[in-house]
Formats: sequence, structure tokens, C-alpha cells
Amino acid sequence: MMSSSLVNILITDAPLDITACSQWVMTPESGGIDVFIGTVRNATKGKTVLRLEFEAYQTMAMREMEKIATAAFEQWPLQKILIHHRTGVLQVGEIPVIIAVSAAHRDAAFTACRYIIDTLKQTVPIWKKEFFEDGEVWVAAHP
Repeated sequence: MMSSSLVNILITDAPLDITACSQWVMTPESGGIDVFIGTVRNATKGKTVLRLEFEAYQTMAMREMEKIATAAFEQWPLQKILIHHRTGVLQVGEIPVIIAVSAAHRDAAFTACRYIIDTLKQTVPIWKKEFFEDGEVWVAAHP
């Protein structure tokens, strides 16, 4: 497990705080901070989305997120990584995920941030249910 001074991983049913997440990754050595904020959009494939529901296999999801952070630190010269994900029912406009990465240079921060969100969506056991006007469907939490 990575040092908690370098990695901040959270799965919660509480609202995510963009400012607090951004501030947590800031260091005096950081020349670049990249933040990805995933929001609940109002439509999927032309259908109106009423709300989303996220469920996680918490212990396994936390382990997978730690693996992703470790891999990112091995591939890029990073200072800090934050991965926060919501569970529960979220309305349009709410934030289910925040990824924040700090590095001395922007290229490492951008590249690592994209790697983290893309890998999270592929490997972390978090599931999304979309609620529409005419029904609902469980979908993989990736595009």
C-alpha cells in the first residue's frame, strides 16, 4: 500500500469536494496539477437520464484503486494522486468521481490523470445504474 501522504483514495456516499481535492494534491514542487471531474449528464444515447445509482465492492475497489495509483507512480514522475468516487443515488449535475494528480510538469500530470480514470473505469468494481423515464439499466461504469 502506498503512503497516505502521497495517495488519497476514498469511496463514499457523501458529496465530493472539488476544492479540497485540488488542494490536497498541491505541493511546492508541483508545476502541474490535473483534475478530472466526472459529472452526471442529463442524457445517454439520446435518452433523458433522471438520475444514476453507483454501487461498489468496497474492499476490492479500494485495492484496485491502490494498484492504479502504484502503476501511475511507476510510469510517471508524480507528487500526489487523489482518487475519490461516490456511491449511492446521484442527480444530474452531481459529481461521482474526482481524479487529481500533481507533478513537476504538466505532461506527466495530464497523462497520468487520463490513465487513472480510464483504468478505473476498466478495472475497478463500481457499477452504475441509469434511470430513464421509461426504465432503468445497470451498465459498466465506463463509456
